[in-house]
Amino acid sequence: MSLGLSRSRGRGNSISLDKFIECRKNLSKPSPRLWPHDPRPQTTHLEETGEPIVEIHHPLLQKLESLRSLNDFDQVYAQIVVSGLLQHSLVSGRVIKKLCTCFNSVPRAASVFDSVDEPDAFLGNTILRCLLNSIQPLGALRFYYEKMVARCVLQNHYTFPLIAKVCAEIGFVKDGEKIHALVSKQGFDLDLFVRNSLIHMYSVFGRIRDAHKVFDGGYMLDLVSWNLMVDGYVKKGRVDIARKLFDEMPERDVFTWNSMLCGYAKVKDMEEALYLFEAMPAPDAVSWNCMIDGYAAAGDVVMARVFFDRMPRRNVVSWNTILALYVRNKNYTECLRLYEEMVDKGDGFKPNKASITSVLTACGKLGRIDIGKRIHLYVTSNSIKSDMLLSTALLTMYAKCGVMDMAREVFDGMRERSIVSWNSMIMGYGMSGDGEKAAEMVLDLEKYGNIEPNGATLVCVLSACVNAGMVLEGWWVYDRLTRIYNVEPKVEHHGCLVNLLALAGLTKDSEELKGKETQSVIWTISHLDIGEILAKRLMRLKPSEVGPYVLLSYVYAIDGKWEGVEKVRRMMDDAKLCRIVSNSSCITSILYSMLCEIGFELKISTQTVAN
Repeated sequence: MSLGLSRSRGRGNSISLDKFIECRKNLSKPSPRLWPHDPRPQTTHLEETGEPIVEIHHPLLQKLESLRSLNDFDQVYAQIVVSGLLQHSLVSGRVIKKLCTCFNSVPRAASVFDSVDEPDAFLGNTILRCLLNSIQPLGALRFYYEKMVARCVLQNHYTFPLIAKVCAEIGFVKDGEKIHALVSKQGFDLDLFVRNSLIHMYSVFGRIRDAHKVFDGGYMLDLVSWNLMVDGYVKKGRVDIARKLFDEMPERDVFTWNSMLCGYAKVKDMEEALYLFEAMPAPDAVSWNCMIDGYAAAGDVVMARVFFDRMPRRNVVSWNTILALYVRNKNYTECLRLYEEMVDKGDGFKPNKASITSVLTACGKLGRIDIGKRIHLYVTSNSIKSDMLLSTALLTMYAKCGVMDMAREVFDGMRERSIVSWNSMIMGYGMSGDGEKAAEMVLDLEKYGNIEPNGATLVCVLSACVNAGMVLEGWWVYDRLTRIYNVEPKVEHHGCLVNLLALAGLTKDSEELKGKETQSVIWTISHLDIGEILAKRLMRLKPSEVGPYVLLSYVYAIDGKWEGVEKVRRMMDDAKLCRIVSNSSCITSILYSMLCEIGFELKISTQTVAN
């Protein structure tokens, strides 16, 4: 038995030895691939710091450059993390650059940035640039403070221009000054790229003197430095200093000349602008447009048209400038003629929102609904996204042409409305003789507009009431807008009031009102018999409602006319009135409001006399 037992142990030892040898063979084999077609991390040598040596031609980096989807990126990124290459500056830089440039995934890039133990300036600069290009300056500034400054990332001469641009875009002057102090502290103020970014930042802030100090502090200047100073002084309105710098410049480019042309056009010194234009070596489209815009601003239509006709190749800005000029000068016929020329042979440029807005204004003034409808069709067929300005111009055109159903359709489709949009609708209903709709728009403006009425609103609604013969409603709107919204009455408002008084037969009061340009008119006290007129009007509109009778009885009681109170009560008993219907129309609501205000004013006046 002992012999059998020893043989059994020998076989067991042999089997264990065979398994051990087989395991060693398996361990010597490379680990299986998670993804068959992906490259495997190669065995790399280590630097003296212990980091692996990675070359630009590493298979993982080559695969990373060829990626086109985030799913493929996740696979390669997993291999990079597993192989321990993420901490290498070259690899992490390529990963963050790929996320920012190809996938525009800043959150993922910031997450990778957090995973790197010692991130460098290149990683932070890449994310900052991506945030700037994505128009997220606040996010860029937050990343700079929370990720780079908080982790003591060493910044370089590419970091400061980015942060200076961020501060300029969001107008953070204090942060800009901090960046300038840090630039000086770290010795980057002699760097030309950094200094130009500071000049631009201070120019945007409007602190042109500080920009000039930075400009004077540099021993080396380039064309960008000079152009920034010239452009800064032009935007500040100091064309005289800009001209001195212009004359001192060792070299100039087309941007320099155009900056001076824009400066002289801005101050309407077209004689000096013409002198520079003729001395300019090679004017471009911007140069010609500056001259056209300058003469347009100066009101010189003839010279603006001369330069427009002389222009060798026009662009859409040229057409828009001349179209807007003719609209401002009320030459609407020429505006429409030029628009037709632009559509037929406009140098290959199609009308944009600015062109269409000018032409729609001309159509409304001339009543050319045919051209207006054609432009509306052009906007919808070309999928031009209507903004508030374009939609307002479109509904104003329809309103002035009397097509209120289309104007209302455009108005209802607007997501955001301005006071001009509301005024155009009120004006359109007034021109169509629908005074009740005009008054209803005023009430809707108060409820849903989130905008306060202005003087133009008062003119539009008073004109509508005059055209519709709505005397009492016109007075109510006048009193409400002047008393609640503090609209200052002017000559045009008093002209409408005179017409309203004449319609009511109060010619004496209309004569007294003439010449009063700013004094507000209190009608509720001076004409107590208006209450009776209102009550009769309400009774005709809503004969089955008790409201007019109750309010009129209250007005009579306040004024001490007890016979009138008893008469009203008998009328209520005869008509068997006992309730008020809630679904009142716009005009009924206005008349109720007027009766309430009459009673309130009478009560105050009675108390004043008693005291």
